[in-house]
Amino acid sequence: MEIRATQAARGYQAAKPALDPSLLAGKPGESFQAAAANVAASLGQTEATARAAMVGKADPHALVMALTQTELAVETAATLRDKVVEAYQEIMRMPV
Repeated sequence: MEIRATQAARGYQAAKPALDPSLLAGKPGESFQAAAANVAASLGQTEATARAAMVGKADPHALVMALTQTELAVETAATLRDKVVEAYQEIMRMPV
């Protein structure tokens, strides 16, 4: 497999917007609020799909996909919470 300079440049240009600090501008809590809203929306969609599956209006495959997405969202939220708690504990251990 050979990587050419043009392919590398294209890959860099595609990834460059993710590194733009202006995308992170705004109030500090906005990103957490958006993440919480996304998790809540995912839970709501899964609940609606589960209800539809119970009455036979949804495909079982759709239910499994919705449950998997919700599981991933909950695991991500739990990991984020754990990291925030760990950072808080590290700050509290620092001498004043």
